[in-house]
Amino acid sequence: MIPYALGLGALLGALSSLTPWAFVGMLAGLGLPQAVRWAGLLAYALVALHLALIHDPWGPQIGRWVQLQGEVRQGFVQIPEGTLYVRHFPQTPDGYYALEGRLRRPKGARNPGGFDEATWLKGLGITAVLEVHHLSLLHPQGGVRPWLEAQLMAGLSPAASALNRAITLGEGRELGETYTEFQRAGLAHALALSGLNVGILVGFFVLLLYKLGRWRYLAALGLLLLYLLLVGPQPSLVRAVIMAAFVLVGLFLGKGKVELLPALLLALALHLIIWPHALYSLSFQLSYLAVLGLAVVWPRLPQLPGWKGWLWASLGLTLAAQVFLLPLLLHSFHALPLLSPLSNLLVLPLLNLLVPLGFLKLLLGGVLAWPVEWLSQAVLKLVGWLAQGPQLYWGEISPVGFILYFLALGPLLLALYGRLGWSRAMVLSATAVLASLLPLPFQRGEIWQLDVGQGDASLIRLPGGVEILVDGGRDWAYPRLEGALRALGVDDLDLVIATHADADHIGALPQLIRNFPVQALVTGPRRPGDPNDDDLRQAAQDRHVKVIQAGFGSLLAIPGARLRFLNPYGDEASDNELSLVFVLETAGRKALFTGDAPLSSEERWAGEAVSILKVGHHGSASSTGQKLLQRFHPQIALIGVGSNTYGHPTAQVLERLDAWGVEIHRTDVEGAIRVGLW
Repeated sequence: MIPYALGLGALLGALSSLTPWAFVGMLAGLGLPQAVRWAGLLAYALVALHLALIHDPWGPQIGRWVQLQGEVRQGFVQIPEGTLYVRHFPQTPDGYYALEGRLRRPKGARNPGGFDEATWLKGLGITAVLEVHHLSLLHPQGGVRPWLEAQLMAGLSPAASALNRAITLGEGRELGETYTEFQRAGLAHALALSGLNVGILVGFFVLLLYKLGRWRYLAALGLLLLYLLLVGPQPSLVRAVIMAAFVLVGLFLGKGKVELLPALLLALALHLIIWPHALYSLSFQLSYLAVLGLAVVWPRLPQLPGWKGWLWASLGLTLAAQVFLLPLLLHSFHALPLLSPLSNLLVLPLLNLLVPLGFLKLLLGGVLAWPVEWLSQAVLKLVGWLAQGPQLYWGEISPVGFILYFLALGPLLLALYGRLGWSRAMVLSATAVLASLLPLPFQRGEIWQLDVGQGDASLIRLPGGVEILVDGGRDWAYPRLEGALRALGVDDLDLVIATHADADHIGALPQLIRNFPVQALVTGPRRPGDPNDDDLRQAAQDRHVKVIQAGFGSLLAIPGARLRFLNPYGDEASDNELSLVFVLETAGRKALFTGDAPLSSEERWAGEAVSILKVGHHGSASSTGQKLLQRFHPQIALIGVGSNTYGHPTAQVLERLDAWGVEIHRTDVEGAIRVGLW
């Protein structure tokens, strides 16, 4: 029981940084034996104390210009005061640098599903970012690592080199599209240094040091710690090394086999006592949850002989890990590769061969180039094929969703261990599943002004599941747009409205139409010869999407709302004057969307009170005039804007809005903005 108390106590101690209520969880152990209670309390206290003693050295310097020298390694620089994340484009190769730049705090996600720099760095214990403006290389990276990298890369193609650097040295910055393919195949975990790498290394070290007798286990542990020091404390690798240490020490002491679940919980306790911030790392969460699934299911798997046993164990353990990881994977990546079990069965055996070859290549260099290259290409081609498989898309999962999922899983695990009848377990699990499927009674419409940089993208969500996208930003912003839509659980779009043919409004829409089911595309007058307009219409034609041309007087009725168009009249000349302008009318609020329409167009629109104004032309002085504000009386203004050289949003527009008492929201300041339609 003590390993369980240590693991859970440490976990609650780490959670104490999120909520003071974490200590309440300790009350669950009041009825346990005294030694168990004290073990849990000790682990809790050690982790909580470590968190309390962590000092942020950068607070006074945030926002200041700094000059420093230090070794940059995998994008981080460590100096006596602490570690900084170095942000520079292009990425900075490892080496010893003189750096100049401004310190800032890490940024949170700009959109639903967006990259959360703050949480990522928090999981690494890093609290500041150096935005580098000037740098100079003083001398290349020293030590043994550059020599090992050169040995590993000798004779390999760039793709094979990037793959082997990731699975051997934990250096994945060069993977590029390969990482996306591994992720879409359900194999992203295979690129992280973890139990596979540690198991192979331990086996190699133990065989190499066979003549040392039982001392070879401690020698192997020492070499394993050197490897950890070489590649860095990646959470999944730290877990695997700690658990391997328990096994090696047990073998040295002649204690025999180590049980997986107690070893996992002891590793969790030790990991959090040393690195309590690791709890925020997605790699940490995925690693421990996956092994928890293996530890819980492995003892109940039937032991079959021969190849059937291998196949059954491989499939069963893969599914066990997937079941425990499922909600976290869907929440984090918004997609689950349905071929994931097959991918693991086909690719992991090849990686079991490639990883030891990679370790040998660190020593032998180009001698092993041909077999490593051949096997790497086989893995890459197989993964590329598997990445084309179907995906289950899902939005971000709420805390209630996580609770209901594991409430549904719990009875099945009790039945697996004979603590509950299968019939009763199925009923209890089905109850939790049905509860998760109930529609929220307070679900109402909303508008999301998404952050796509200097561009526009608005998502209108209506009760009943109606989804309308107004513009999408430039083509380079498509990953942001898709990530936000996937995170919000948007599977298809009822309408896509292209206000006008400027690239900062519709550049991403052709790609979106090719990747999302779209019922209809709403556009203004056709612009023959305009490449943006032509690309959009071609994408709609290729995907058999209905195209609706709208203008002044057009009315579109949709479930729960209607769209009434105020522009264009048809006699306009410029692209901006041809912008589609419409009022969204719902049972609650009204909203006015103005595209890039100029002041001359605004003067033609009949006014009515609206609650929400999508500010025209990113806040340019040529839009959002006094007459518009006087006629429509908006209460809330949404401005889609990013870093730009145009001065958007202009002081004139901000002053006009402020003078009319309008509540202003900007994507360049706030990121994505959500406004309710009630």
